[in-house]
Amino acid sequence: MADPRGFLKVRQRETQPRRPVPVRIMDWKEVYEAQDKDVLKSQAGRCMDCGVPFCHQGCPLGNLIPEWNDLMWRGKGEEAIERLHATNNFPEFTGRLCPAPCEASCVLGINQPAVTIKQVEVSIVDDAFENGWVQPLPPARLSGKTVAVVGSGPAGLAVAQQLTRVGHTVAVYERDDKIGGLLRYGIPDFKMEKEQVDRRVEQMKAEGTRFRTGVAVGSDVTWEQLRRRYDSVVIATGATVPRDLPIPGRGLEGIHYAMDYLVPANRVVAGEIVEDQINAKGKHVVILGGGDTGADCLGTAHRHGAASVTTLAIGKQPPLERASHQPWPTFPTLFEVASAHEEGGERTYLASTVEFVGENGKLTGVKVAETEFVDGKRLPKAGTEHIIPADLVFLSLGFTGAEPAGITEQVSAEFDGRGNVARDGYYMTNTEGVFVAGDAGRGQSLIVWAIAEGRACAAAVDKYLMGSTILPAPVAPTDRAMAVL
Repeated sequence: MADPRGFLKVRQRETQPRRPVPVRIMDWKEVYEAQDKDVLKSQAGRCMDCGVPFCHQGCPLGNLIPEWNDLMWRGKGEEAIERLHATNNFPEFTGRLCPAPCEASCVLGINQPAVTIKQVEVSIVDDAFENGWVQPLPPARLSGKTVAVVGSGPAGLAVAQQLTRVGHTVAVYERDDKIGGLLRYGIPDFKMEKEQVDRRVEQMKAEGTRFRTGVAVGSDVTWEQLRRRYDSVVIATGATVPRDLPIPGRGLEGIHYAMDYLVPANRVVAGEIVEDQINAKGKHVVILGGGDTGADCLGTAHRHGAASVTTLAIGKQPPLERASHQPWPTFPTLFEVASAHEEGGERTYLASTVEFVGENGKLTGVKVAETEFVDGKRLPKAGTEHIIPADLVFLSLGFTGAEPAGITEQVSAEFDGRGNVARDGYYMTNTEGVFVAGDAGRGQSLIVWAIAEGRACAAAVDKYLMGSTILPAPVAPTDRAMAVL
């Protein structure tokens, strides 16, 4: 364990410092500064010798959190990254982007601020890359089996790396020009610079994974062709169909889905020339939806120099502390202040969007009413309508499922009632040899779940191809256990 008396000596939770707001909104670099090593060590030392470490249960990956906290506290970075990589292919992604359900289930969190697990995690992997401890792990021998993975987000990359390392020949197909999916073009650089993706892709290339960019499966090449060419196919395309808001005025110029704003912005930051890019400079911006994607739009609008930014959420403002119906160690819904919220803008809760208003076909405002609850339904309260000036509106209302892209027509894979690709208890669709992992089968979820499903799906594919597997299966796609793997 870490310092046996650490949680008694260091009661204060000290997180990674952020760069000053006036400085960071002038560029697109990550908002966080490196933490002092002594502070990091003392924070890792707060990890307790729990009889039952509930942080294992809180993390879908089953990360060995107490073990690498102890190794960080002892200054054994090379051993720490080994234990971290034992359960997580990409801790540099989760350490930056995951909301850390492990911290919500930390035993210390019962009566003290939880251990800064996420911060220790990202420090371990960043140190490991800096010191050259992250090396390719190519297979000792090849199996002769081939797998096509469609989609290069965290789920697809996890599937590919696991299967490559046990000897299968894996090709990852990506319709964009670069690998990474929403990690590259959906997540702004101020949350994660793309060097993190690039260096991991280089490791995977050195291990033998092949990448095919600029290929839209379903049109450039059909799913049926992949099925004939490869021994197995994995659908890891994500849940990318955005949820719309079909209210009066929806067709006005100036209303966009969040990703139609974020993707071009990320391309410009990467040095690309984007025609007709949506730019918020000098404009009044309204963001509908208070989640992570909305915060990404908020931070991007700040860096564009928006005149004002207002975020509207239809529901109640979450509490600052756990509600009674979300007791420890469950993951609570809490009011969070992301880095983008620190940078400015207004957040309004219990706001029902009634209508988009405009002149000559262009958006000029958003008509909003207070939300009231009637028979459990959220409805706009009559007589409370008012108009918020708006030149741009970004719809950040979540996603409704995976894009069909020929999946049903070309390989007869079925979709469930929630818009996700249907699968059995072993990640296989109704078409033999075609599997699905991550948001495409689960629905919109956390990055840590995408990686966990990618690892588990890889185990299912390996068992399908070889009859047995040594790969771990941390989570099941249904309530059925995967212990037989």
